[in-house]
Amino acid sequence: MNQRNTDQHPGHTALLVLVILIGLNLRPFLTAIGPLSRDIADALALGMDTLAWLTLLPLWLIGVGVLITPGLRRLTGPRQLLGAALLLLGMGNAMRFDAQSGALLIASAALCGLGSALVQGVLPGLIKQTFTHKVPLVMGIFSACMMGGGALGASLTPQLAASLDWSRALALWSLPVLLAMVWLIWRVRLPSAAAVAIPHGEQRLIALPRSWLLIGCFGIINSGYGIVVAWLAPAYMAQGWSPAQAGELVAWLALAQTASGLGLPLLAARNTDRRPWMGLAIAMQLAGFGGLWLAPASAPILWCMLCGAGLGGSFSLIMVIALDHLPDPRRAGTLSALMQGFGFMLAATGPWVAARLYHLSGDFAAAWQWQLGGLALMSLLVLRLDPRGYAKVMRLPAPAAMGSSTAQRNTPA
Repeated sequence: MNQRNTDQHPGHTALLVLVILIGLNLRPFLTAIGPLSRDIADALALGMDTLAWLTLLPLWLIGVGVLITPGLRRLTGPRQLLGAALLLLGMGNAMRFDAQSGALLIASAALCGLGSALVQGVLPGLIKQTFTHKVPLVMGIFSACMMGGGALGASLTPQLAASLDWSRALALWSLPVLLAMVWLIWRVRLPSAAAVAIPHGEQRLIALPRSWLLIGCFGIINSGYGIVVAWLAPAYMAQGWSPAQAGELVAWLALAQTASGLGLPLLAARNTDRRPWMGLAIAMQLAGFGGLWLAPASAPILWCMLCGAGLGGSFSLIMVIALDHLPDPRRAGTLSALMQGFGFMLAATGPWVAARLYHLSGDFAAAWQWQLGGLALMSLLVLRLDPRGYAKVMRLPAPAAMGSSTAQRNTPA
């Protein structure tokens, strides 16, 4: 069957709906915590360092889990892995019902992190394999749904907590996970383990300098996300804002992430060189984090939206850029898994570093300064992402390189 026609297969509509439903469930368990941090800290007698673990541990486990996913894919199929991911997410959220200890809350975050890891280790390669000529569009939809789910988590949870207990409000996020699981079982057909050959190329890919450049960029982007998710709401609550008001700020950030996470990949799809759009995403982050540092009270919604637009756009673009590097969907999926795995482990240090800097300085400004330094480094790394050199840096044979370039030039926006 012609590859262009496979993108329009009826079964792919059901898969696209699954991508949307799963994406919406991957971030509320993180973004709901910040606006409720004061209630959680008071109820469970937790300090800032312990609260940081509610963001740090899931990010770190996402990294570890994504790294082991290629090995799991040799043992079972994507359907089983996505089912296990949704089960972990549902259990993690449900465990928060009437949580009575910080240890239980951290354990729930760990389960959610592992579930998110399985999704992010499976879906990118599956998207490149299934939607061959629409990778930027579908990856943009997936990223936008993740960030839209984050917006819902930040805005709805404080409102629910006003009439329910905070732990019960957190536990309600298990319900949309159940919806995604029902859709997977009822409507979606995916290849079995025997039908999917997974390359044993991880060791070769991890030895390439380009893999580590992508890891560095991905880590810096998600370190910034972890920092704002963990500490944006507490930073403004320290200035006298209510939890609901601080949650709205996180929601504005996540809404801007959603729009940019979908919009920038679509704009970047017109050319295989994604660097100009990545430069725009970095510039927005520099302006947003700079505003949070230098003038936090002057235009907080603007700063948050700039941060969100920059983070959302750069996340979607780096996911597309990783898939651009290799023409084989299976190896591209493995490269994406390596980038996300080590990148999330690097990103997990962000919330912890921000907490340490707060203890040293007594001010959240140090957290924004830390991320600005990371963005300065990333600006230099992004300059090297010239698509004309992908075949060389990935050490592809000449015919594959030529075929990849031709396919990229012929890919419609």
